[in-house]
Amino acid sequence: MTVDTARQSIDAALRNPQLIEAALALSEDRLHDAEPLLRGTLREDPTDVAAIRMMAELAARIGRLKDSEALLRRALELAPSFGAARANLATVLYKQNRFPEALEQLDAVLAVEGDNPAQQNLKAAALGRIGGYAEAIGLYRDLIERFPDHAKLWMSFGHMLKTVGEQDSSIAAYRRALKVEPTLGEVWWSLANLKTVQFSDEDMTAMQAALSNAGLSDEDKFHLHFALGKASEDRAFFEEAFAHYAAGNALRSAELQHEPDTVTAQVDHVVRTVTPEFLAARKGAGHRAADPIFIIGMPRAGSTLIEQILSSHSLIEGTMELPDIPAMAMREARELEGGKGKDVGAPWLAAVADMAPERLTALGAEYIERTQIQRKTAKPFFIDKLPNNWAYLGFIRLILPSAKIIDARRHPLDCCFSNFRQHFAKGQAFSYDLTHMGRYYSDYVRAMAHFDAVLPGYVHRVIHEELLEDPEGEIRRLLAFLDVPFEEDCLNFHANTRAVRTASSEQVRRPINRDGVDQWKPYEHHLDPLKTALGSTWITYPAL
Repeated sequence: MTVDTARQSIDAALRNPQLIEAALALSEDRLHDAEPLLRGTLREDPTDVAAIRMMAELAARIGRLKDSEALLRRALELAPSFGAARANLATVLYKQNRFPEALEQLDAVLAVEGDNPAQQNLKAAALGRIGGYAEAIGLYRDLIERFPDHAKLWMSFGHMLKTVGEQDSSIAAYRRALKVEPTLGEVWWSLANLKTVQFSDEDMTAMQAALSNAGLSDEDKFHLHFALGKASEDRAFFEEAFAHYAAGNALRSAELQHEPDTVTAQVDHVVRTVTPEFLAARKGAGHRAADPIFIIGMPRAGSTLIEQILSSHSLIEGTMELPDIPAMAMREARELEGGKGKDVGAPWLAAVADMAPERLTALGAEYIERTQIQRKTAKPFFIDKLPNNWAYLGFIRLILPSAKIIDARRHPLDCCFSNFRQHFAKGQAFSYDLTHMGRYYSDYVRAMAHFDAVLPGYVHRVIHEELLEDPEGEIRRLLAFLDVPFEEDCLNFHANTRAVRTASSEQVRRPINRDGVDQWKPYEHHLDPLKTALGSTWITYPAL
C-alpha cells in the first residue's frame, strides 16, 4: 500500500458512518458497542488501517497489549506513514516495559511530526525508565516552558528531579503543579512520599478542602488520604493518621482486588516442585553470567539502602527495579501450550519444567541482553532490586545459576505497616489490606525458607535491624558473600549521588539511622488483623 493509498484509506474512514459510530463508542468507553462495529468493518475490508488501529486501541483498553501490538504492526505494514498507529505502538510498548523499543517508535514519529508535545512527554517518561535522566529533564523543561499551566507535566518534572536528587527543585515543581490544580491528589502524595517534607497547617487545610470536593475522583481521594495520613502522623495525631491510611487503602484495595489465595497457591507449587532432585536434573543449564545481583524480599524492607551501599562499590552498578524477570517468566507461561495452560500455582514453573537446557541458557542470555540498556558504566556487576522477584527465584536459579541473591528482611510489623502507609505507583496489590499483607509476608518467608533448605547458602539474608546496629560488620559480610573486597565508600553510601527511583530515595541520601524502627507501635491496637495473618512470624523474628 503506497503512502497516498494509506492516506486515502484514513480519509475514507472519516466518511464511514460505521467507523464514526465506533469512534464515538470508544470515546465514551462503550467498548461492547465499538467491538462489533469494528469487526464488521474488518470483515468487509481486512486492510482498513483506520479500523485496525481502532481495534488495537480497544484491545489495549482491556489489557490485551500483545494483541494490540500485533494489530498496530499490521496497520504499519499496510501504511508505514500512519503516524497515529506508530504513536499508539510506542504507547503499547511502553506499557509492556519495552522502553528501548518504545523510544525507537517515538523517534520515528518525532522525525516526521517534529513538534509533538504528547510524544515528547512519553519520550521523557521512557527515557526516565532506562536511566536517560538528563535528556528527560531537558524535554520536561522545554514542555513546561510551553505549557506552564499543565499540572501533570509539572508533577512528572518533579518526579524526575526527585530521582536525580534535586530535592528542592522537585518540591518547587510539585508546588507549582498544586498552584495550577490544588485537588491533584498525586502531587500531594508525591510531596509526602519524599519523607522529608513537613506539611504546614495551610497544607493540611488545602488537602482537607480538596478531599471535600464533590467531583473528586477515587484516585485523587486515595492519594490525598495517604498524604493526610503522613501529615497527621508527623503531628503525632495517630488516630487521625490511621483513619486516613485505612480510607486510602480501602479505596485502593477495592480497585485492585488482590487474591491472597493465588500467592499461597504459587508458593505451594514452588515448594512441591523445586526439590533437590528437580534442581539436580537441571544442573549445568542456564547462562553462566555472574553479572546480576538480585535484591529481593518485601517492599519497604531496606532493599534501597542495600542497593545504595552496594552501588557505592567500585565494582557494582545500581540500576533500578527492573521488570524483566516477571515479564519473561509470565511470557513463557502464556506461551505454554499456545496460552492454554491452566493458570494455577506458579504458571511459569510449568513452562520451564520441561524446557531443554539450551532454552534455559537462552533465557538467561536474553535477560542479560534486555538489561544492558540499564547499565551506564563498565562495572562488572549490576543490581536488579525488584523486591517481588522472590516469587520468581526458581526461575532466576534455572536461567542464571551464577547470579547472587540477597534477601532484604525487616521486622514484619514495621515492614508491613510501612507498606500500609505507602501508596505505590503500580503493583503491590497485597499492600492495601492488613490481612492480605500478613499473608503475603508469611508466604514470602515460607518460600525463602524452602530455598534455604534446598539450596543452602544460595541466598544471603540481610536483617535490616542488624544492619542498623552494626553497619560495618554487616556490610563486610555482604561484600564477602558477593566475593568483592571491602571498600570504605560503602560505609559512606549517603554521599553517593546516583539516581534513585524508589520511595526511599531521600532516606538513603542520609547516614544510617533508626528513624524507621518501631513505627508500628503507636498503631498496635489497630494491627490485630495483621498479627493474626502473620501467625508467629512477628514474634519469632528474625528466626523463621
